Amino acid sequence: MADVDLSQSRGKQKHSKKKRRRIGVKNDMTPMVDIAFLLLTFFMLTTTMAKPQTMEINLPPGDANVEVAESNLLTLRVVPADKDTISIYYNIGVDKPVKIEGSRSKSIRALGKLLHENNKANPKLITLLKIDKKAKYVDMVNIMDEMNLADITRFSLAPMNDIDKKILEKI
Repeated sequence: MADVDLSQSRGKQKHSKKKRRRIGVKNDMTPMVDIAFLLLTFFMLTTTMAKPQTMEINLPPGDANVEVAESNLLTLRVVPADKDTISIYYNIGVDKPVKIEGSRSKSIRALGKLLHENNKANPKLITLLKIDKKAKYVDMVNIMDEMNLADITRFSLAPMNDIDKKILEKI
C-alpha cells in the first residue's frame, strides 16, 4: 500500500518564514505484483491452446498388393500449366482422361463437386491422386482438402510417371 514518512525533524527555524514541510510518500508495489502474477497464471491455465490441425493417414505395409476393379478407380492427374493455373485430368477406369479447365481455385472447386458426385454414385470408389513433380505443394494440399470435404476416405497418393505423361500428351 502507501506509506507516509513523517520522520523529518521539527527543529526551531531561524528564519521568520516557515518552510513547508515535505512529506515523503512511498508506494509498496508488492500487492500489484501479486495480482499481476495471479492474473497471468489464471489466463495461462484457462486458455485453450491451439491444437495442431493434421490429417491422419494410414499407410499400408510396403509389400501390400491390393487388387481394385477398374470401375472403382478414379484417377486424378495434376500438372502445373502456368503460374496461376493448373491442369487437372480425371478418368474412371480406362476411360479417356477429361481436363478440368479454369484457374487454380475454380478448377479445384469444380473438382470438389465432381468428387462429391462420383463418391455419392459409387461408395466403393477409390481415388488415385497423381501429381507431377513440378506442381506446387499447396495444390496437393488444396486437392486433399477438397477430398476431405467430399467425404472421401479411400484415396492413394502417387507420383506421376512417364506412362501418365504419355497418356496426357495424347489428349
